[in-house]
Amino acid sequence: MNAPSLVFRGLAALLLLMAAGAAQADLMLFPTRIVFEGRQRAGQVELMNSGAKPETYRLHLVNRRMGPNGEFISIETPGPGEQFADAMVVFSPHQVTIPPGGSQVVRILLKKPTELADGEYRSHLQIDRVPEASGASSVEQMAKPDSQEVGVVIQALIGASIPVIVRQGQTHAQAKLSKLALMPSGPGQPGGALSLSIERDGTRSVYGDLTVSFTTAAGVTLQLARANGVAVYVPNPSRSVLLPLTLPGGQPLPAGTLHATFRDRPEAGAKLLADASLVLP
Repeated sequence: MNAPSLVFRGLAALLLLMAAGAAQADLMLFPTRIVFEGRQRAGQVELMNSGAKPETYRLHLVNRRMGPNGEFISIETPGPGEQFADAMVVFSPHQVTIPPGGSQVVRILLKKPTELADGEYRSHLQIDRVPEASGASSVEQMAKPDSQEVGVVIQALIGASIPVIVRQGQTHAQAKLSKLALMPSGPGQPGGALSLSIERDGTRSVYGDLTVSFTTAAGVTLQLARANGVAVYVPNPSRSVLLPLTLPGGQPLPAGTLHATFRDRPEAGAKLLADASLVLP
């Protein structure tokens, strides 16, 4: 590969990363999940455009499977224990254009079948940014002999999604933290990291905030890590998590105890769901 080609590809990759970061930063959502329980039949999510230009977004429902490390995989056919909510959820509008600094409310309605079996059903509301179809970003325009544009066409289809969860009947879940292990420092993790597993049992997902604190032999306690909004969805029995640790002054941990907690979100009461400790000699 010649040098101009290498430069061209490097520039394309850099521009794509910049476009992706900017698009993600421009879209804000509230709330970040919708849960229908009991008699609740209506919900809403507000989309906010914090960017400097109007943006258009297209919305649709998708079904996803959570992997063992929290990653999502799009699926069409449910596996054992997987139940989708898309057939009973409707929303409006399906496409919105939001001015700079503006917002748009998307209303979500639940239409339960009369003989719906007990359990938890989940789909995801996917919100995709619609690329611009005009301006000097078209291939034809760049191909003109008098065009001075760099020959790179980037249309970053960046979006976000939120889970839409339907709970029917009496559901329950328990959580447990296990397999705590201190990982050595490395690229992006100068203070090392704590790996652990969140184990889930029951008929509903678990969702909350993870925190890691360290207590020295002298009794001084410091918070070293936090991850908000961590879920283990049905039917997954567990999820592995890696939490980078932020150490004061970058010093290695002395003898003491690492303590991990998993709690409900503050708006749900911050109830302790599970905790575990790791003693460092």
